[in-house]
Amino acid sequence: MTATLTALGWTADFLRQLDADEIATATPCRISAVHRSRVDALGAEGTVSLIPPPGLSTGDIAVGDWALSDGPRLLRLLDRRTCLVRRAAGTAEKQQLIAANVDTLFVVTSCNADFNPARLERYLALAMGAGVVPVIVLTKTDLCDDPDDWRAQAEAVDRRVAVVMLNARADNVAETLADWCRPGQTVALVGSSGVGKTTLANTLVGAAFDTAPIREDDAKGRHTTTGRHLLPIAGGGWLIDTPGMRELRLTDAEQGIAAIFDDLDALAQTCRFGDCSHQVEPGCAIRAAVAAGEIDPDRVLRWEKLRREEQISAETRAESHSRDRAFGKKVRAVLRDKAKRRDEG
Repeated sequence: MTATLTALGWTADFLRQLDADEIATATPCRISAVHRSRVDALGAEGTVSLIPPPGLSTGDIAVGDWALSDGPRLLRLLDRRTCLVRRAAGTAEKQQLIAANVDTLFVVTSCNADFNPARLERYLALAMGAGVVPVIVLTKTDLCDDPDDWRAQAEAVDRRVAVVMLNARADNVAETLADWCRPGQTVALVGSSGVGKTTLANTLVGAAFDTAPIREDDAKGRHTTTGRHLLPIAGGGWLIDTPGMRELRLTDAEQGIAAIFDDLDALAQTCRFGDCSHQVEPGCAIRAAVAAGEIDPDRVLRWEKLRREEQISAETRAESHSRDRAFGKKVRAVLRDKAKRRDEG
């Protein structure tokens, strides 16, 4: 397929990153799929398959990235406007790219047992920390008894975030989401398996990706989306679908967490002690508000949990950075020693 750069989301911010030679000789393109040793990209001339340059792993490339190419060679990536990242599985502080240059994140959940305020808060923190506009999308409204109750629960997570309710198979999906699916705009879908993401993606792009049934006991499903792809939305805009996430481990998410819980952060500033743990200290404004019924104690627990996770993650990142610096110093010392012996010999 072909598309103009503007339709793909190209803006002056990306153009300003090119020097005169690159404007004259390189071809801008947008990454549409990432494979083990190569990537696919879309540009004004259509779809191309590119080989990354030495030193650039495909693990460092995200669907949605803008790049410069020369024939089958990927020359370099351009700086991202936004980037969604999570902490990879395992104990090491490794980041996994989710999507780049996303304008809106559709956080998809369903009107059943999958609905989980704690999970929604994580996704909202992910979006807000990356500078992406989040929208909560409630699916399977045709299968629930009281849609208004589900909307109220979703709106209670954060009153500032738009909540959209829909049947992912309905004909009016594109109209319902039209405000965020304009030409040149990019949206991404995130959510756990079984909430209807693939069905929603099918409706938006007019394709027919496989779907799978969910378990009746917990409304969970198996992954039907196994990779990330940049797909054109019928009527305008671009969609990045993502595999279902049973667990979203945030990384470098201090700003996002602060944005979601800004009211609790502000209240904590009025505690008697600046290092109040909100557990046993006298003059704790958080505990006083809980006792007065002014704030939800469960929300306070979720806030404290995310803050602890981010603190541990930050400490792990600092330790990893320190180890890398120490190893680099050792390598440089060995190289200097070898050069010295070579010069003396």
